[in-house]
Amino acid sequence: MKSTLTNSPFQSFWWGGYECTDQLNAFGNRVDFLPLTGHLQLLEEDYTDLQPFGVKTVREGIRWAHIEKTPYHYDWSTVKTMLDAGQRHGIQQVWDMCHFGFPDDLTPLHPMFARRFAALCRAFVDFYRSVRPEGVLIVTPINEVSFLSWAGGEVRATSPYTVRLGWEVKYALMRAYIEGVVALREADPGIRILTTEPLVSIVPPHNPSAAHKREAKQHHEWQYQATDILAGRVSPELGGRPEFLDIMGFNYYYDNQWDVSTGRRLGWNDPVPDSRWRPLRELLKEAHRRYNRPIAITETSHPGIDRPLWLKMMGRECAAALQQGVPLLGVCIYPI
Repeated sequence: MKSTLTNSPFQSFWWGGYECTDQLNAFGNRVDFLPLTGHLQLLEEDYTDLQPFGVKTVREGIRWAHIEKTPYHYDWSTVKTMLDAGQRHGIQQVWDMCHFGFPDDLTPLHPMFARRFAALCRAFVDFYRSVRPEGVLIVTPINEVSFLSWAGGEVRATSPYTVRLGWEVKYALMRAYIEGVVALREADPGIRILTTEPLVSIVPPHNPSAAHKREAKQHHEWQYQATDILAGRVSPELGGRPEFLDIMGFNYYYDNQWDVSTGRRLGWNDPVPDSRWRPLRELLKEAHRRYNRPIAITETSHPGIDRPLWLKMMGRECAAALQQGVPLLGVCIYPI
């Protein structure tokens, strides 16, 4: 499938994504997926394996916790290794600045978190342009603010290990996000910003009451909080602006639709479909109506034997979305 859009900054419609989180897990232990998955050791092989499928764009991460061991001092050696491999294989790398992890001395609630993040963003652009002076640079400042604020602020799954502070964590992350965007654009006015937030559908139970309908609508609406803050529609005191919305990336998995009252996931491939299930094309049209920006599916996959069926369904839905006018620029299989 090829997008009919001619101004896409991406080198291919289908992308590969590589797990790059460097977060603290629920036990307080640092995990580092880039070497754990073998991708760091197998860069050459992984990029070579993409060639038969025409995949020329990938999502990678810098691993903030490993880059900045000491405040404001950065070690870009691993990123340089990855950049060199990408150049050898003709692979376009889209970079996450923060993928759930941050240095040991920081949490999103630390008073210096936003300042340190903005400094990281400036330093990354300076480093990147020193080795890649030409070409478009596409960056995701913070991956899945919505999920990270829930994981760290509501269920103690990662730093800062709190409960009932999801909004405070989200607010702090978006303060850093916005300061990061400002820093990135000051360092490189041509940089492209790719958001990566979950795309979900939250529905009321069968035969719902008016209260159930209101609850489902409110929960569904909350998925857009992070990008609304970035645009300055919510919490404008943080400095969000409409022009900070660039390419709207959405992460969409097989379990992204659920019943608000029970949490039960809606089956996507049930013999008798749930009448509340919404096709992906409809969710993409909703997001496009809301923001009127180009869209990408920045993560999608299935972990089981239904993976081929899921990917075929994704292909059909993406084709339908394009035919119905959604400016869909790409789809990332994550992990590839």
